[in-house]
Amino acid sequence: MSKKWFENPVVWISVLAVVVFGAIFGVITLTQTWGKSKDEVNTENALKTLNRLYNSLDVKTLPLRKENVDLSAGNLTNSLPDIANYPLQVTQTTPDFIEIFSSPEKAGTSYESWLIDVADKFNQSGVQVDGRPVSVAVRNVSSGLGVDYIASGKYEPDVFAPSTELWGDMLTYLGKKVVLADKSIAGNVAGIVLSRQKHDEIVRNYGSVNSKTVVEAVLGGELVMGYTNPFVSSTGLNFLLTTLYTLDSGNPLSDGAIARLQQFQDNIPYVAYNTMQMKESAMGGSLDGFVLEYQTFANSPDLKTSYVFTPFGVRHDQPVYEVGDLSETKKETLRRFIDFCKTQEMQKLAGDKGFNGLADYISELPAFDGATIAQAQQIWKKEKHGSSELIAVFVADVSGSMDGDRLLRLKESLESAAKTILPETSVGLVTFSDKVNIAVPVAKFDLNQRAYFTGAIKDMRAAGGTAMFDAIIVGAKMLTDAQEQAQTPNSKLMLFVLTDGDTNTGHSLRDVEAMLKALKMPIYTIGYEANVSVLENVSRINEATSINADMEDVVYKMESLFNAQM
Repeated sequence: MSKKWFENPVVWISVLAVVVFGAIFGVITLTQTWGKSKDEVNTENALKTLNRLYNSLDVKTLPLRKENVDLSAGNLTNSLPDIANYPLQVTQTTPDFIEIFSSPEKAGTSYESWLIDVADKFNQSGVQVDGRPVSVAVRNVSSGLGVDYIASGKYEPDVFAPSTELWGDMLTYLGKKVVLADKSIAGNVAGIVLSRQKHDEIVRNYGSVNSKTVVEAVLGGELVMGYTNPFVSSTGLNFLLTTLYTLDSGNPLSDGAIARLQQFQDNIPYVAYNTMQMKESAMGGSLDGFVLEYQTFANSPDLKTSYVFTPFGVRHDQPVYEVGDLSETKKETLRRFIDFCKTQEMQKLAGDKGFNGLADYISELPAFDGATIAQAQQIWKKEKHGSSELIAVFVADVSGSMDGDRLLRLKESLESAAKTILPETSVGLVTFSDKVNIAVPVAKFDLNQRAYFTGAIKDMRAAGGTAMFDAIIVGAKMLTDAQEQAQTPNSKLMLFVLTDGDTNTGHSLRDVEAMLKALKMPIYTIGYEANVSVLENVSRINEATSINADMEDVVYKMESLFNAQM
């Protein structure tokens, strides 16, 4: 009878070899992660996954071709869409009427519908001027967009009702005739919203929460917060001015303030396109704090239970301006409408919608003239990425479904928006259908690179299937390679995907989502009559913006996005 298996020396030698090999492999694996944070380990694993996915693709690099570059400066007003893209929320009911541009927090739906409700009631009330019935019409137009329309002369309403007087001051600086008809038809304030835990931590460390301590906490790397685009958002513009004033109260535009703003921006991970996108991103849990108007906070039970609101900056008291030379009938109609807004019944309605809270708050900022406000915006555009180098790759859909108007608008929007990209930014371009092509390798966006970029845009032709996630893999690989070659580990990487979102070949979101999340690479999606939910899911991975741009206003929205992010 043969020996039992456990008495067989060959078996023991084999078992011992397996144990020794396993121990050695385990030690090697363990020592590879010694001294590394969880984020570093996750990033390394993500890069391995990215390389594996990239190597599985058949990627072609296209020959470069230069095209003449349009050297005119980028100008958002040149690409303003037809005003029909912002239809009337309230239509006039009489031949004699005034048209109002109103900021969204009072001209939307639900708790944001106060001015809509007031205007409807006013039109039903039978108000007359000089024996003739009058009425109002209202458009929902963001404050920054309203300034662009009025300043450009492309479209002028009779009345401008922004969130704050900052925008009226800017229009005066830009040479437009606007007259303040009333300083406040409904009270509101901007605020910094912090998680309760972070709020209490700042109180312990600094004694209180206010603009100064928040700025200091961000500078010290103790607070991760975001804010909104100061070219579009009243709250974002208010926060920018507040920050600059906090950095140098004697001269907010001084070299010292600008240098410290750059340091401040090093610790700001995210600037949202607008306030509601900021709120949605914050609810994902990646931010300790963000900016918001009190009216929105008061109507958000999910925020009120977990966050603390601290007012800052100038008040958002919903001022009203006459625009241009109004007739006496229009002026009187406006006066009657303002009086109607201020009636007890309408003010109660305003309170029900979240306005008129924190009425005792007094602005902590001095009055800023329009020139200072405009200069602050330009400083922000230059310094918004702090000291970090910016590397961006554009991923453009040239599949068959983009043929026609979609591709024409994509090309137009890329060419136009490229004018807003600063020369020190590193930029690359990917095109994709069922195959993925590197159209322009990453390089500084000087005139030479712009010429290659423009040439690649001109050469785009639509055909084939849609391998969007394959293209995202290639774009991500180009970004990480460029970051490694530049030896700038703190550079900011950004991916812009322009598509109709109808992926029908190649990899899926499931294949790349965890990898992209670990790389913390924001993906901004711009949809052309797109599958919106797919693009929103892609952008949501790392708190980026998704724009559903229709065929009329995509160029303006693209330029606005690039103005904020590039």
